Amino acid sequence: MTDGPRAAAADPPPSSPVIVLVAAVGENGVIGRDGKLPWRLKSDLKHFRAITWGKPVIMGRKTYQTLQRPLPGRTNIVVTRDEKFSAPGVLAAPTLENALATGRGDALRRGANEIAVVGGAEIYAQTLPLAQRIALTLVHMRPKGEALFPPVDTEAWEETERSEHSAGPDDEAPFAFVSYRRRLIGDATESRA
Repeated sequence: MTDGPRAAAADPPPSSPVIVLVAAVGENGVIGRDGKLPWRLKSDLKHFRAITWGKPVIMGRKTYQTLQRPLPGRTNIVVTRDEKFSAPGVLAAPTLENALATGRGDALRRGANEIAVVGGAEIYAQTLPLAQRIALTLVHMRPKGEALFPPVDTEAWEETERSEHSAGPDDEAPFAFVSYRRRLIGDATESRA
C-alpha cells in the first residue's frame, strides 16, 4: 500500500491564524482602573470594532463582565476557572490553551486570519509570548489605575505603523494607533548595525 496518489493530491495545510493583542494603553501602561477603562475614547471604540469584527475574541472573565454582553459580530471566548460561568452568546474556556484552540477552530471556520486577544492584564501577559502582532491605541494621558499592559520589548517587537489623532468630540484625550509585529530572529541585531 502506498501513499503516493493521496499525498500528491493533498492540499497544503491552511496557515494558522495569528494572535493579535488589541488594547488601549495610557502612556504609563495603564489599561484599567477599578474594572473600567480610565478614559472616554469613542474613536477607539470604533477602531476596536473595525479590527476585531468577524474574528474570534479572547478575554478574561473580568473583562467580559465589564462589557456586560457579548461583542456582536465576533465569537466571544471567555477564559475562566469558574466552572459555573455561562453567558448567552459566549464560549467559556477553562484555560488559555483551550481558548486559543477554540479560537483557531473558529477562525478557520470563519476564514479569519487573526485571533484577537482583548484583555485583561493577565490574559495579555500570558498571550504576549505567543502573539505575532499588537494593535495598540496609545492614549496620550497618564491615568491612575491598577491594571497594566505588559511592557513592549523593542528587542522583540518592531513598530510598523503609527497614526496620531487629535481628540474628537467624544474623546477625552488625543491618541495614536500603533501597530507592532514580532521581530524575526536576527531583525533586532540587523536594525542596530
